[in-house]
Amino acid sequence: MRLSSISLSLLFCSLLSAAPADLIVSAGRVVTMDAQRTVIINGAVAMAKGRILAVGPKAEIDQKYQAAKRIDRPDAILAPGLINTHTHAPMSLLRGIADDLTLQKWLEKFIFPAEAKNVNEQFVRVGTRLAVLEMMLGGTTTYVDMYYFEGAIAEETKKAGMRAVLGQTIIGFPAPDYKTPELALAGTEKFIQRFQNDPLIMPTAAPHAIYTNSPETLKAARALADKYKTLFVIHVSETQKENSDCGRDHNNMTPTAYLESLGALSGRTLFAHAVWTRANDILTIKRHNVGIAHCPSSNMKLGSGTANVMGLLRTGIPVGLGTDGPAGSNNDFDMFEEMDLASKLAKVSAQDPTVLPATQAFAMATIGGAQALGLEKEIGSLEAGKKADLITVSTSAPNGWPMHDVYSMLVYSLKASDVQDVVIEGKATVENRKALTLNPLEIRREVKVLRDKVDASLK
Repeated sequence: MRLSSISLSLLFCSLLSAAPADLIVSAGRVVTMDAQRTVIINGAVAMAKGRILAVGPKAEIDQKYQAAKRIDRPDAILAPGLINTHTHAPMSLLRGIADDLTLQKWLEKFIFPAEAKNVNEQFVRVGTRLAVLEMMLGGTTTYVDMYYFEGAIAEETKKAGMRAVLGQTIIGFPAPDYKTPELALAGTEKFIQRFQNDPLIMPTAAPHAIYTNSPETLKAARALADKYKTLFVIHVSETQKENSDCGRDHNNMTPTAYLESLGALSGRTLFAHAVWTRANDILTIKRHNVGIAHCPSSNMKLGSGTANVMGLLRTGIPVGLGTDGPAGSNNDFDMFEEMDLASKLAKVSAQDPTVLPATQAFAMATIGGAQALGLEKEIGSLEAGKKADLITVSTSAPNGWPMHDVYSMLVYSLKASDVQDVVIEGKATVENRKALTLNPLEIRREVKVLRDKVDASLK
Protein backbone atom coordinates (compact mmCIF):
# COMPACT_ATOMS: atom_id res chain seq x y z
CA MET A 1 0.00 0.00 0.00
CA ARG A 2 1.36 3.41 -1.01
CA LEU A 3 1.65 6.17 1.54
CA SER A 4 -0.24 9.34 0.67
CA SER A 5 1.67 12.58 0.23
CA ILE A 6 0.20 13.77 3.56
CA SER A 7 1.41 10.62 5.33
CA LEU A 8 4.87 10.99 3.80
CA SER A 9 4.96 14.62 4.85
CA LEU A 10 3.98 13.75 8.42
CA LEU A 11 6.59 10.99 8.53
CA PHE A 12 9.26 13.35 7.19
CA CYS A 13 8.34 16.02 9.77
CA SER A 14 8.37 13.43 12.53
CA LEU A 15 11.87 12.31 11.55
CA LEU A 16 13.09 15.89 11.43
CA SER A 17 11.70 16.64 14.91
CA ALA A 18 12.97 13.41 16.48
CA ALA A 19 15.88 13.81 18.89
CA PRO A 20 19.04 11.84 18.13
CA ALA A 21 19.86 8.72 20.12
CA ASP A 22 22.81 6.37 19.92
CA LEU A 23 20.73 3.23 20.49
CA ILE A 24 17.11 2.20 20.93
CA VAL A 25 16.28 -1.24 22.33
CA SER A 26 12.69 -2.47 22.28
CA ALA A 27 11.04 -5.61 23.62
CA GLY A 28 7.68 -7.24 24.27
CA ARG A 29 7.95 -6.30 27.95
CA VAL A 30 10.15 -3.75 29.69
CA VAL A 31 10.77 -4.39 33.39
CA THR A 32 11.98 -1.04 34.71
CA MET A 33 12.54 -1.79 38.44
CA ASP A 34 11.68 1.82 39.20
CA ALA A 35 10.03 2.67 42.54
CA GLN A 36 6.61 1.75 41.14
CA ARG A 37 7.95 -1.47 39.56
CA THR A 38 6.54 -0.32 36.23
CA VAL A 39 6.28 -2.95 33.52
CA ILE A 40 5.68 -1.66 29.98
CA ILE A 41 4.08 -3.87 27.33
CA ASN A 42 5.74 -3.32 23.94
CA GLY A 43 8.21 -0.87 25.38
CA ALA A 44 11.56 0.61 24.49
CA VAL A 45 14.57 2.41 25.92
CA ALA A 46 16.42 5.21 24.13
CA MET A 47 19.98 6.06 25.13
CA ALA A 48 22.84 8.36 24.22
CA LYS A 49 26.33 9.04 25.58
CA GLY A 50 26.06 6.12 27.98
CA ARG A 51 22.87 7.37 29.65
CA ILE A 52 19.18 6.52 29.32
CA LEU A 53 17.26 9.25 27.54
CA ALA A 54 13.77 7.82 27.99
CA VAL A 55 11.82 4.67 28.82
CA GLY A 56 8.29 4.15 27.57
CA PRO A 57 5.95 2.55 25.04
CA LYS A 58 7.77 1.70 21.81
CA ALA A 59 5.48 3.90 19.71
CA GLU A 60 6.26 6.94 21.87
CA ILE A 61 10.01 6.31 21.92
CA ASP A 62 10.08 5.83 18.15
CA GLN A 63 8.22 9.10 17.67
CA LYS A 64 10.53 11.10 19.94
CA TYR A 65 13.91 9.61 19.06
CA GLN A 66 15.82 8.57 15.98
CA ALA A 67 18.64 6.13 16.70
CA ALA A 68 21.88 5.39 14.94
CA LYS A 69 21.34 1.73 15.91
CA ARG A 70 18.35 -0.38 16.93
CA ILE A 71 17.83 -3.72 18.63
CA ASP A 72 14.22 -4.92 18.43
CA ARG A 73 13.22 -8.02 20.40
CA PRO A 74 9.42 -8.48 20.38
CA ASP A 75 9.78 -11.96 21.92
CA ALA A 76 11.98 -10.86 24.82
CA ILE A 77 11.98 -9.14 28.18
CA LEU A 78 14.04 -5.97 28.47
CA ALA A 79 15.37 -5.44 32.00
CA PRO A 80 18.13 -3.72 33.95
CA GLY A 81 21.48 -5.47 33.82
CA LEU A 82 22.11 -7.87 36.69
CA ILE A 83 24.52 -6.88 39.48
CA ASN A 84 26.77 -9.57 40.97
CA THR A 85 27.70 -8.10 44.36
CA HIS A 86 30.41 -10.60 45.30
CA THR A 87 32.88 -12.70 43.39
CA HIS A 88 36.56 -13.46 42.78
CA ALA A 89 36.70 -13.36 38.98
CA PRO A 90 40.14 -14.84 38.16
CA MET A 91 39.35 -17.91 40.24
CA SER A 92 37.45 -19.05 37.15
CA LEU A 93 40.75 -20.77 36.25
CA LEU A 94 40.60 -22.79 39.48
CA ARG A 95 37.07 -24.03 38.84
CA GLY A 96 36.65 -27.59 40.09
CA ILE A 97 40.11 -28.16 41.61
CA ALA A 98 38.61 -28.80 45.05
CA ASP A 99 34.96 -29.35 45.91
CA ASP A 100 32.78 -30.71 48.70
CA LEU A 101 34.97 -29.40 51.53
CA THR A 102 34.57 -27.08 54.50
CA LEU A 103 35.53 -23.47 53.86
CA GLN A 104 38.62 -23.54 56.06
CA LYS A 105 39.95 -26.80 54.56
CA TRP A 106 39.11 -25.63 51.05
CA LEU A 107 41.02 -22.38 51.58
CA GLU A 108 43.97 -23.60 53.62
CA LYS A 109 44.67 -26.97 51.97
CA PHE A 110 43.80 -26.25 48.35
CA ILE A 111 43.03 -22.68 47.28
CA PHE A 112 45.76 -20.72 49.06
CA PRO A 113 48.47 -23.25 48.00
CA ALA A 114 47.18 -23.38 44.40
CA GLU A 115 47.15 -19.58 44.24
CA ALA A 116 50.69 -19.40 45.64
CA LYS A 117 51.93 -21.72 42.86
CA ASN A 118 49.94 -20.33 39.92
CA VAL A 119 48.62 -16.83 40.35
CA ASN A 120 50.52 -14.06 38.58
CA GLU A 121 49.41 -11.12 36.49
CA GLN A 122 48.95 -13.16 33.30
CA PHE A 123 46.89 -15.77 35.16
CA VAL A 124 44.68 -12.98 36.50
CA ARG A 125 44.21 -11.44 33.06
CA VAL A 126 43.13 -14.69 31.44
CA GLY A 127 40.91 -15.60 34.38
CA THR A 128 39.26 -12.19 34.25
CA ARG A 129 38.57 -12.46 30.53
CA LEU A 130 36.97 -15.87 31.08
CA ALA A 131 34.89 -14.60 33.99
CA VAL A 132 33.73 -11.45 32.21
CA LEU A 133 32.76 -13.47 29.13
CA GLU A 134 30.65 -15.82 31.24
CA MET A 135 29.10 -13.02 33.27
CA MET A 136 28.17 -10.87 30.28
CA LEU A 137 26.66 -13.79 28.35
CA GLY A 138 24.58 -14.46 31.49
CA GLY A 139 23.22 -10.92 31.76
CA THR A 140 25.52 -9.46 34.41
CA THR A 141 26.50 -5.87 33.63
CA THR A 142 28.19 -4.95 36.94
CA TYR A 143 30.24 -7.14 39.25
CA VAL A 144 32.03 -6.68 42.56
CA ASP A 145 35.42 -8.35 42.81
CA MET A 146 37.99 -9.05 45.51
CA TYR A 147 41.27 -10.51 44.31
CA TYR A 148 44.95 -9.91 43.54
CA PHE A 149 46.51 -7.80 40.75
CA GLU A 150 43.29 -5.81 40.73
CA GLY A 151 44.77 -3.26 38.33
CA ALA A 152 45.06 -5.99 35.69
CA ILE A 153 41.46 -7.04 36.43
CA ALA A 154 40.38 -3.43 35.92
CA GLU A 155 42.19 -3.19 32.60
CA GLU A 156 40.69 -6.41 31.23
CA THR A 157 37.21 -5.53 32.49
CA LYS A 158 37.39 -2.08 30.93
CA LYS A 159 38.60 -3.49 27.59
CA ALA A 160 35.55 -5.76 27.56
CA GLY A 161 33.28 -2.77 28.21
CA MET A 162 31.96 -4.11 31.51
CA ARG A 163 31.19 -2.21 34.71
CA ALA A 164 32.82 -3.34 37.95
CA VAL A 165 33.45 -2.43 41.58
CA LEU A 166 36.93 -3.81 42.13
CA GLY A 167 38.51 -4.39 45.52
CA GLN A 168 42.24 -4.90 45.88
CA THR A 169 42.69 -7.72 48.38
CA ILE A 170 44.53 -6.87 51.59
CA ILE A 171 45.57 -9.96 53.52
CA GLY A 172 47.87 -10.73 56.43
CA PHE A 173 50.24 -13.17 54.74
CA PRO A 174 52.33 -13.13 51.54
CA ALA A 175 49.97 -12.90 48.56
CA PRO A 176 50.74 -13.34 44.85
CA ASP A 177 50.92 -9.58 44.30
CA TYR A 178 51.92 -8.02 47.64
CA LYS A 179 53.97 -9.84 50.25
CA THR A 180 52.90 -7.73 53.25
CA PRO A 181 49.73 -5.91 54.32
CA GLU A 182 51.67 -2.64 54.24
CA LEU A 183 52.57 -3.17 50.58
CA ALA A 184 48.99 -4.18 49.82
CA LEU A 185 47.67 -0.99 51.43
CA ALA A 186 50.10 1.13 49.42
CA GLY A 187 49.16 -0.76 46.27
CA THR A 188 45.48 -0.27 47.03
CA GLU A 189 45.93 3.48 47.28
CA LYS A 190 47.70 3.63 43.93
CA PHE A 191 44.97 1.48 42.41
CA ILE A 192 42.24 3.76 43.77
CA GLN A 193 44.05 6.88 42.56
CA ARG A 194 44.42 5.40 39.08
CA PHE A 195 40.77 4.44 38.55
CA GLN A 196 38.83 6.74 40.88
CA ASN A 197 37.26 8.78 38.06
CA ASP A 198 36.78 5.97 35.57
CA PRO A 199 33.27 5.69 34.04
CA LEU A 200 33.26 1.87 34.26
CA ILE A 201 35.59 1.00 37.16
CA MET A 202 34.97 1.86 40.81
CA PRO A 203 38.11 0.96 42.80
CA THR A 204 37.76 -0.06 46.45
CA ALA A 205 39.68 -1.28 49.48
CA ALA A 206 39.01 -4.94 50.27
CA PRO A 207 40.57 -6.47 53.38
CA HIS A 208 39.83 -10.18 53.06
CA ALA A 209 38.35 -10.83 56.53
CA ILE A 210 38.89 -10.17 60.21
CA TYR A 211 40.61 -13.56 60.63
CA THR A 212 43.20 -12.82 57.92
CA ASN A 213 44.02 -9.23 58.96
CA SER A 214 45.27 -7.50 62.09
CA PRO A 215 43.19 -4.74 63.71
CA GLU A 216 45.80 -2.22 62.55
CA THR A 217 45.41 -3.34 58.95
CA LEU A 218 41.62 -3.23 59.14
CA LYS A 219 41.75 0.32 60.51
CA ALA A 220 44.21 1.39 57.82
CA ALA A 221 42.03 -0.10 55.06
CA ARG A 222 39.00 1.73 56.43
CA ALA A 223 40.95 5.00 56.57
CA LEU A 224 41.97 4.49 52.95
CA ALA A 225 38.39 3.90 51.82
CA ASP A 226 37.23 6.98 53.74
CA LYS A 227 40.03 9.13 52.32
CA TYR A 228 38.87 8.46 48.77
CA LYS A 229 35.15 8.17 49.60
CA THR A 230 34.95 4.67 48.20
CA LEU A 231 33.59 1.33 49.34
CA PHE A 232 35.06 -0.94 52.02
CA VAL A 233 34.46 -4.59 51.07
CA ILE A 234 35.02 -7.51 53.46
CA HIS A 235 33.88 -11.09 54.17
CA VAL A 236 31.88 -11.11 57.42
CA SER A 237 30.27 -13.93 59.42
CA GLU A 238 30.45 -16.41 56.58
CA THR A 239 30.77 -19.40 58.92
CA GLN A 240 29.87 -20.31 62.46
CA LYS A 241 33.57 -20.96 63.11
CA GLU A 242 34.41 -17.38 62.18
CA ASN A 243 31.91 -16.12 64.75
CA SER A 244 33.11 -18.54 67.43
CA ASP A 245 36.76 -17.66 66.86
CA CYS A 246 35.96 -13.96 66.96
CA GLY A 247 34.09 -14.33 70.25
CA ARG A 248 37.01 -16.27 71.72
CA ASP A 249 39.64 -13.77 70.59
CA HIS A 250 37.74 -10.51 70.99
CA ASN A 251 35.80 -10.44 74.25
CA ASN A 252 32.72 -12.33 73.01
CA MET A 253 32.16 -9.93 70.15
CA THR A 254 30.72 -10.97 66.79
CA PRO A 255 32.65 -9.98 63.64
CA THR A 256 30.19 -7.12 63.07
CA ALA A 257 30.61 -5.83 66.63
CA TYR A 258 34.38 -6.21 66.37
CA LEU A 259 34.53 -4.16 63.16
CA GLU A 260 32.35 -1.50 64.77
CA SER A 261 34.69 -1.40 67.79
CA LEU A 262 37.60 -0.69 65.43
CA GLY A 263 35.73 2.15 63.73
CA ALA A 264 35.76 0.12 60.53
CA LEU A 265 32.10 0.86 59.74
CA SER A 266 32.60 4.62 59.50
CA GLY A 267 31.78 4.85 55.79
CA ARG A 268 30.11 2.94 52.99
CA THR A 269 30.63 -0.78 53.57
CA LEU A 270 29.70 -4.04 51.86
CA PHE A 271 29.59 -7.27 53.86
CA ALA A 272 29.93 -10.45 51.83
CA HIS A 273 27.80 -13.35 53.16
CA ALA A 274 26.66 -12.19 56.65
CA VAL A 275 25.29 -15.69 57.29
CA TRP A 276 25.76 -15.73 61.06
CA THR A 277 24.61 -12.21 61.91
CA ARG A 278 22.63 -11.94 65.12
CA ALA A 279 19.79 -9.57 66.04
CA ASN A 280 22.20 -6.97 67.46
CA ASP A 281 24.38 -7.29 64.37
CA ILE A 282 21.42 -6.50 62.14
CA LEU A 283 20.75 -3.32 64.14
CA THR A 284 24.42 -2.36 63.83
CA ILE A 285 24.40 -3.04 60.09
CA LYS A 286 21.31 -0.87 59.70
CA ARG A 287 22.76 1.93 61.84
CA HIS A 288 25.90 2.11 59.70
CA ASN A 289 24.06 1.70 56.37
CA VAL A 290 26.05 -1.39 55.48
CA GLY A 291 25.09 -3.28 52.30
CA ILE A 292 24.96 -7.07 52.14
CA ALA A 293 26.04 -9.43 49.36
CA HIS A 294 23.95 -12.57 49.81
CA CYS A 295 25.50 -15.63 48.15
CA PRO A 296 23.00 -18.51 48.38
CA SER A 297 24.82 -21.01 46.12
CA SER A 298 28.10 -20.54 47.98
CA ASN A 299 26.52 -20.73 51.42
CA MET A 300 24.73 -23.94 50.47
CA LYS A 301 27.65 -25.61 48.70
CA LEU A 302 30.09 -24.91 51.53
CA GLY A 303 27.51 -25.80 54.17
CA SER A 304 28.06 -22.38 55.73
CA GLY A 305 24.47 -21.92 56.84
CA THR A 306 21.38 -19.97 55.88
CA ALA A 307 21.56 -16.19 56.06
CA ASN A 308 18.70 -14.33 57.75
CA VAL A 309 17.87 -12.54 54.52
CA MET A 310 14.29 -11.74 55.48
CA GLY A 311 15.42 -10.25 58.79
CA LEU A 312 17.88 -8.04 56.92
CA LEU A 313 15.33 -6.97 54.32
CA ARG A 314 12.58 -6.28 56.86
CA THR A 315 14.97 -4.02 58.74
CA GLY A 316 15.49 -1.99 55.58
CA ILE A 317 19.03 -3.15 54.91
CA PRO A 318 19.97 -3.20 51.21
CA VAL A 319 20.72 -6.77 50.10
CA GLY A 320 22.13 -7.77 46.74
CA LEU A 321 23.00 -11.17 45.30
CA GLY A 322 26.45 -12.59 44.58
CA THR A 323 27.81 -15.76 43.07
CA ASP A 324 31.04 -15.82 45.11
CA GLY A 325 34.12 -17.26 43.42
CA PRO A 326 33.84 -20.13 40.93
CA ALA A 327 36.57 -22.33 42.41
CA GLY A 328 34.56 -24.55 44.69
CA SER A 329 32.26 -22.22 46.56
CA ASN A 330 29.93 -22.06 43.57
CA ASN A 331 31.63 -22.94 40.27
CA ASP A 332 29.77 -20.49 38.03
CA PHE A 333 28.69 -16.85 37.69
CA ASP A 334 25.00 -17.54 37.02
CA MET A 335 22.87 -14.79 38.56
CA PHE A 336 19.63 -16.39 37.35
CA GLU A 337 20.54 -19.38 39.51
CA GLU A 338 21.20 -17.08 42.48
CA MET A 339 17.78 -15.41 42.14
CA ASP A 340 16.03 -18.76 42.02
CA LEU A 341 17.97 -20.19 44.96
CA ALA A 342 17.69 -17.05 47.09
CA SER A 343 13.91 -17.22 46.90
CA LYS A 344 13.67 -20.97 47.51
CA LEU A 345 16.25 -21.02 50.30
CA ALA A 346 14.36 -18.28 52.13
CA LYS A 347 11.11 -20.22 51.74
CA VAL A 348 12.46 -23.51 53.03
CA SER A 349 14.27 -21.76 55.89
CA ALA A 350 11.08 -20.01 57.00
CA GLN A 351 8.88 -22.95 56.03
CA ASP A 352 6.73 -20.33 54.37
CA PRO A 353 6.24 -20.28 50.56
CA THR A 354 5.14 -16.63 50.61
CA VAL A 355 8.47 -15.12 51.71
CA LEU A 356 10.93 -13.60 49.23
CA PRO A 357 8.61 -13.67 46.20
CA ALA A 358 9.94 -13.46 42.66
CA THR A 359 9.54 -9.66 42.49
CA GLN A 360 11.75 -9.25 45.53
CA ALA A 361 14.34 -11.76 44.30
CA PHE A 362 14.65 -9.93 40.99
CA ALA A 363 14.96 -6.65 42.86
CA MET A 364 17.89 -8.10 44.83
CA ALA A 365 19.67 -8.88 41.54
CA THR A 366 19.12 -5.36 40.19
CA ILE A 367 18.14 -2.28 42.19
CA GLY A 368 18.82 -4.02 45.54
CA GLY A 369 22.37 -4.76 44.46
CA ALA A 370 22.81 -1.15 43.38
CA GLN A 371 21.56 0.03 46.78
CA ALA A 372 23.94 -2.32 48.58
CA LEU A 373 26.79 -0.65 46.69
CA GLY A 374 25.49 2.89 47.14
CA LEU A 375 25.05 3.17 43.36
CA GLU A 376 21.25 3.23 43.13
CA LYS A 377 21.27 6.69 41.52
CA GLU A 378 23.37 5.35 38.67
CA ILE A 379 22.43 1.71 37.99
CA GLY A 380 19.92 -0.99 38.90
CA SER A 381 16.79 0.30 37.15
CA LEU A 382 15.72 1.63 33.77
CA GLU A 383 15.03 5.31 34.32
CA ALA A 384 15.90 8.47 32.40
CA GLY A 385 19.28 9.86 33.43
CA LYS A 386 20.72 6.59 34.72
CA LYS A 387 23.57 4.63 33.20
CA ALA A 388 22.41 2.72 30.14
CA ASP A 389 22.99 -0.84 31.43
CA LEU A 390 20.34 -3.31 30.26
CA ILE A 391 19.70 -6.80 28.97
CA THR A 392 17.16 -8.59 26.82
CA VAL A 393 16.09 -12.10 27.82
CA SER A 394 14.50 -14.23 25.13
CA THR A 395 11.22 -15.99 25.82
CA SER A 396 11.27 -17.92 22.54
CA ALA A 397 12.40 -21.26 24.07
CA PRO A 398 9.79 -23.61 25.61
CA ASN A 399 10.80 -22.63 29.15
CA GLY A 400 9.61 -19.13 28.24
CA TRP A 401 6.05 -20.22 27.44
CA PRO A 402 3.43 -19.12 28.37
CA MET A 403 3.95 -15.62 29.73
CA HIS A 404 1.71 -14.90 32.71
CA ASP A 405 3.85 -13.10 35.32
CA VAL A 406 7.07 -11.51 34.10
CA TYR A 407 8.87 -11.71 37.47
CA SER A 408 7.97 -15.36 37.91
CA MET A 409 9.37 -15.99 34.44
CA LEU A 410 12.63 -14.14 35.14
CA VAL A 411 13.30 -15.80 38.51
CA TYR A 412 11.89 -19.32 38.22
CA SER A 413 11.78 -20.17 34.50
CA LEU A 414 14.34 -18.32 32.41
CA LYS A 415 18.06 -19.11 32.51
CA ALA A 416 21.35 -17.34 31.91
CA SER A 417 21.43 -19.04 28.50
CA ASP A 418 18.25 -17.16 27.54
CA VAL A 419 20.02 -13.78 27.70
CA GLN A 420 20.06 -12.43 24.15
CA ASP A 421 21.59 -8.94 24.29
CA VAL A 422 23.65 -6.97 26.77
CA VAL A 423 24.18 -3.21 26.74
CA ILE A 424 26.62 -1.52 29.15
CA GLU A 425 27.22 2.22 29.26
CA GLY A 426 25.01 2.48 26.17
CA LYS A 427 27.11 0.09 24.08
CA ALA A 428 26.19 -3.45 23.04
CA THR A 429 28.69 -5.98 24.41
CA VAL A 430 26.55 -9.00 23.53
CA GLU A 431 24.16 -9.11 20.59
CA ASN A 432 21.98 -12.10 19.78
CA ARG A 433 24.11 -14.30 22.12
CA LYS A 434 27.36 -13.25 20.41
CA ALA A 435 30.07 -11.56 22.49
CA LEU A 436 31.17 -8.41 20.68
CA THR A 437 34.05 -7.28 22.90
CA LEU A 438 35.76 -10.60 23.69
CA ASN A 439 37.02 -13.50 21.59
CA PRO A 440 35.71 -16.78 23.08
CA LEU A 441 37.95 -19.01 20.94
CA GLU A 442 41.08 -17.13 21.97
CA ILE A 443 40.05 -17.20 25.63
CA ARG A 444 39.41 -20.94 25.45
CA ARG A 445 42.91 -21.54 24.03
CA GLU A 446 44.46 -19.48 26.85
CA VAL A 447 42.41 -21.31 29.46
CA LYS A 448 43.55 -24.73 28.23
CA VAL A 449 47.21 -23.73 28.58
CA LEU A 450 46.73 -22.50 32.14
CA ARG A 451 44.57 -25.49 33.07
CA ASP A 452 47.47 -27.80 32.26
CA LYS A 453 49.82 -25.68 34.39
CA VAL A 454 47.41 -25.73 37.34
CA ASP A 455 46.93 -29.49 37.05
CA ALA A 456 50.69 -30.05 37.01
CA SER A 457 51.16 -27.87 40.08
CA LEU A 458 48.67 -29.94 42.08
CA LYS A 459 50.51 -33.23 41.56
